[in-house]
Amino acid sequence: MQRLSQLPAPPHFTVEVVRPRAQDEPAFLNYVSRHVCTVDAEGKRSRTLIYDEVDRPALDAVVIAAHFRAHLGTAEETFVVLRSAVRPPVSLRPQSRSPLLEPENRGLWELPAGLVEPEESGPDGLRRAAARELLEESGFDVPASEFQSLGPSAFPAPGVIAERQFFFHVEVDPERQGAPILDGSPLEEVGQLVAVPLRAALEAARAGLLADSKTELALRRLEEELVG
Repeated sequence: MQRLSQLPAPPHFTVEVVRPRAQDEPAFLNYVSRHVCTVDAEGKRSRTLIYDEVDRPALDAVVIAAHFRAHLGTAEETFVVLRSAVRPPVSLRPQSRSPLLEPENRGLWELPAGLVEPEESGPDGLRRAAARELLEESGFDVPASEFQSLGPSAFPAPGVIAERQFFFHVEVDPERQGAPILDGSPLEEVGQLVAVPLRAALEAARAGLLADSKTELALRRLEEELVG
């Protein structure tokens, strides 16, 4: 894992559509379409409308801000661990549908994150999920008991999916980092890890160079937690 003073541009990959998915192939996301209405406190029902959303077997996710203290020159800084990500919807976003010019490099920097498995329920289960995902994506093997909640959960895209994200932070030892296990996805295989000062990551977010919203939210909460 590289330790840098500033957050660089993420590795530049493009995404090529090889072929459309056949209708009988297994899907990661499921399309759900329902007729719904609202009902107020007095029982009055609104007009019905068709509402479309997506669902998946593992609905919720954990987001982990792994951090450590280290010297950068003569000053000691709080470093955070970030992972590059290739997100096909972002990479394949058409310029013709964007109100602004899209960057050529559509890669992202993100905090380690991943889905919560059905058996990982309750506060302890969520910490186990966070420990598992951090090991898979960054190579840091930290006991689940050391993960601390980083504020309340949040809905990243409530108009499209009911996913709830749970935020954690944990202190890691960069000298004890192992190889990331990963999940077998080609998208994860091309990811790179960096550690940058927390202040540099937040500066990159303010400049639009760190565009993943869950990562910016967690980093801002981490800054508040460490300062407080």
